[in-house]
Amino acid sequence: MAQIAPHVGIDCSSARLDVHVYPLELAFSVANDPQGWDELDRRLARVQAEIVAIEATGGWERNVCRFLSGRGYSLRLVDPYRVRQFAKAAGKLAKNDRIDAAVIARFVATMPTRPLVRHIHLERLTELVTARVQLLELLTACHNQARQRQDSLLCRLDARRAKALQADIKLLDQQIAQIVEADAALKAKNAILRSMKGVGPVLAHTLLALLPELGQIPRKQIAALVGVAPFEDQSGDRQGARFIQGGRAAVRSPLYMAAMVAGTHNPVLMRYREKLRAAGKKPKVTIVAIMRKMITILNAMIRDKAPWANA
Repeated sequence: MAQIAPHVGIDCSSARLDVHVYPLELAFSVANDPQGWDELDRRLARVQAEIVAIEATGGWERNVCRFLSGRGYSLRLVDPYRVRQFAKAAGKLAKNDRIDAAVIARFVATMPTRPLVRHIHLERLTELVTARVQLLELLTACHNQARQRQDSLLCRLDARRAKALQADIKLLDQQIAQIVEADAALKAKNAILRSMKGVGPVLAHTLLALLPELGQIPRKQIAALVGVAPFEDQSGDRQGARFIQGGRAAVRSPLYMAAMVAGTHNPVLMRYREKLRAAGKKPKVTIVAIMRKMITILNAMIRDKAPWANA
């Protein structure tokens, strides 16, 4: 009987890596620092492990991913939500770092996953775009809080905080634009993306940084990756409404705003919007359909290296 190749699950925190090797049921912990990574490499080499899965934990996994990638391991960056649902389905209701590492290892050994592809030239751009998303979320929260304030001091503090966040976002926008302008390949892709009426710098830079698969995979896959592909909800005689789920929220948010603009000002997408409305589609269904059409057209434009042309 063929043996199952070792699959490694790592639960990552700021100070420690909890490691589990399936099906050997080998468990250990190392420090999340260069010395710990060297020890991890030595112990994985002993069992001839090649596939290593790590949960996305907001950045603490970034350096160890770089290290393991440089050592030739096939990395999987897995979604914590999917891993948790897998654990529940397997009856693993308890949760701690050691248990999580074991669940991650079993998850990657059982479920289909894609190898993590490092885009070294995009890492700084990705970090800046991600930071911009985080600052924008803080700014939105600040505005929401300000609407509920009655105390004058708190109102002034909210206004000052919002002003500082807006200045930081503007600074990041300038730096992101400079990085794109300085890279010939990114500059060319940016020009293609911006040629579509409705696509502004925020969406273009987000796609360049957070959707490097654009132009490299089929249209249905790119729509699913963004989270605008409709899924069926059918069982027996019941035919439920189709729905969207999952995908990259950081890409979907600026795409939504761009679709609102494009559906009003882009001639091609305006006609598409009116066609959907005439068919009786609801407003939310219409805007998601425009988002899907935009991302599939942009995918083809990048693939063919062809700017937008009105049809």
